[in-house]
Amino acid sequence: MSDAYKKAGVDIDAGERLVKAIGPLAKATARAGADSALGGFGGLFDLKAAGFQDPILVSGTDGVGTKLKLAFLLDKHDTIGVDLVAMCVNDVLAQGAEPLFFLDYFATGKLDEGTATSVVAGIADGCLQAGCALVGGETAEMPGMYGAGEYDLAGFCVGAVERTDVMPRPVSSGDVMIGLASSGPHANGHSLIRKIVEDSRADLQAAAPFDSSVKLGEALLEPTRIYVKQVLPLLKQSTVRAFSHITGGGLTDNVPRVLGENHAPVFDDSALTMPPLFQWLQEAGNVSDADMHRTFNCGIGGVIVCEKNSADAIITALNNTGTPAHLIGEIKEK
Repeated sequence: MSDAYKKAGVDIDAGERLVKAIGPLAKATARAGADSALGGFGGLFDLKAAGFQDPILVSGTDGVGTKLKLAFLLDKHDTIGVDLVAMCVNDVLAQGAEPLFFLDYFATGKLDEGTATSVVAGIADGCLQAGCALVGGETAEMPGMYGAGEYDLAGFCVGAVERTDVMPRPVSSGDVMIGLASSGPHANGHSLIRKIVEDSRADLQAAAPFDSSVKLGEALLEPTRIYVKQVLPLLKQSTVRAFSHITGGGLTDNVPRVLGENHAPVFDDSALTMPPLFQWLQEAGNVSDADMHRTFNCGIGGVIVCEKNSADAIITALNNTGTPAHLIGEIKEK
């Protein structure tokens, strides 16, 4: 039967070899509550062993969108898994949750074990950065569904937060916003990025127009920054009101999601100077300010809302962890 299935385009043996290859990668992400053993029908997690007393579970799922197309073009697959984890764990962080475990879905037309292993290695790296365990996933080989060398990814994260620590907390007029630097476009806006690259005839393999020390393709593939270990301790402070993950929709759409109906963000435009990469995208693509700020993070990948008198200490703490941060505005009543 396996030979017949192989002739139809599905290699079961290759899938089994992949599971064996990625086993050590998953094992390296083990944490309290999970042993990260692969091969079962489901992944187990012990909340008591993780130290929770009265937890609320928080789940999130996401993909990396058409950033995958850049990975295909450049034949670079070792960091796209970090993006997958980041887009999920940064979301559950906005509820105050600690990411506990992660599962992935990898689908392709014909399984390339080397590529798949490289992708999963990136996922394991992202899990290590976020402190969560890679407890399982699914590899689907589906002939005819994808072009040669292409694949799709989806990720699923479950986190937990003590009932008394669920975010966001109520905000007040006069609270301030701290912007956390992004590492680049993250995993949003890549359909527009690819169009700008194509229309401007930019060479992905050449030095970036905005930074001669890096190739353009590498700069655009820079993995999404994971904020968990830097931000999670800060969210336990009573002076911190909320954390917003800046994804599609940018600052203008994402920050209001954590403020409630009666308050609105007022941004300090002078504190929102776009990094050179985004300046190049705007100029090369002739993109309006409004479209830039609703499509990209424009240099701010996360926002902490807190009491004004605690802002300096929080900014210092973030900078000390290697996460550049600065004030970008305040909260006002509508």
